[in-house]
Amino acid sequence: MTPYHSTSPIDIKGLSVSYDKKRVLTNIYLKIPQGSIVGVIGPNGAGKSTLFKAVLGLIDTNAGDIKVHGQDIEDVRKRVAYVPQKDDVDWTFPATVTDVVRMGRFPHKGIFQSLNKTDFEIADNAMRDLSILDLKDRQIGELSGGQQQRVFISRALAQEADLFFLDEPFVGVDMLTEEKIIELLKRLRSEGKTTLVVHHDLSTVESYFDHVILLNQRLVAFGKTEDVFTSENINRTYGAQLNILHKSSLQKDL
Repeated sequence: MTPYHSTSPIDIKGLSVSYDKKRVLTNIYLKIPQGSIVGVIGPNGAGKSTLFKAVLGLIDTNAGDIKVHGQDIEDVRKRVAYVPQKDDVDWTFPATVTDVVRMGRFPHKGIFQSLNKTDFEIADNAMRDLSILDLKDRQIGELSGGQQQRVFISRALAQEADLFFLDEPFVGVDMLTEEKIIELLKRLRSEGKTTLVVHHDLSTVESYFDHVILLNQRLVAFGKTEDVFTSENINRTYGAQLNILHKSSLQKDL
C-alpha cells in the first residue's frame, strides 16, 4: 500500500506526561518528516519510551495534542507498528515464531475474519527478510536475544505499516542482526516509510539516523543529525551522566 504523504507522520504539540505525580515529559513539540529514520537519544529516565507510548495512545497524558498522519491514533492504528523493549515481552508465552509474526496481520482483519493464504505469504516473506524462516516452529523463549528481536521486527514488517516505533532494538543483539535491521530500515525509508528508534550507542548515531531527537524530559534538540548531534547538545542532554559514556562514542575518529 502507498504510505500517507499528505501530512507529517507525527505532529506533537505541547505534550506533557506524568507518572505518580512526577513529570516525565514536559511541553514537547515535534513534527517528524515523512520517509526518515529518526533516532531518539537520551539518558535513562529521559522519557524516550514514554514518548513512544504517548504517541501510540498506550498511556494517559497530562496535556498536548498528538496527530498521527493528521488523525487520532485509533483511526490509523493498523498503519503503525510497534516493537517494544525486550523486557516488556513474556518470553514464556507458548507461541512459535510463526504465531508471533502472523499477529502482524491481525490489524488488517475484521473481528470474525481469519488469516488467509495471502496473510501467510506476507508473514513468511517478513521472516525471510530477517533470516528467521528456518526458526518458524521454535517457541520464542528458546531463541537467542538477536533472534527474538528479529521476530518482533518481522511482526512489524508483516503488518505493512507506514510508521514504525522500535524501542531499543539493538539491545542484546549481535552485530550481524544490527546490520540486518539497519539495512531493513533503509529499505523502508526508500519506500517512503518512517521509523523512530530509541538508541543508546552514540558512536553509531551519525551513520544510522537521518534525524535525531535529543530528549531529557524536555526536548533538547531535534533536526537533521548533522545539524543537531553536536557536543554541545549531547552535553545538554546527558549532563552529569555523560561521564559514564565512553569518550570515543562522542568523537569522530581523527
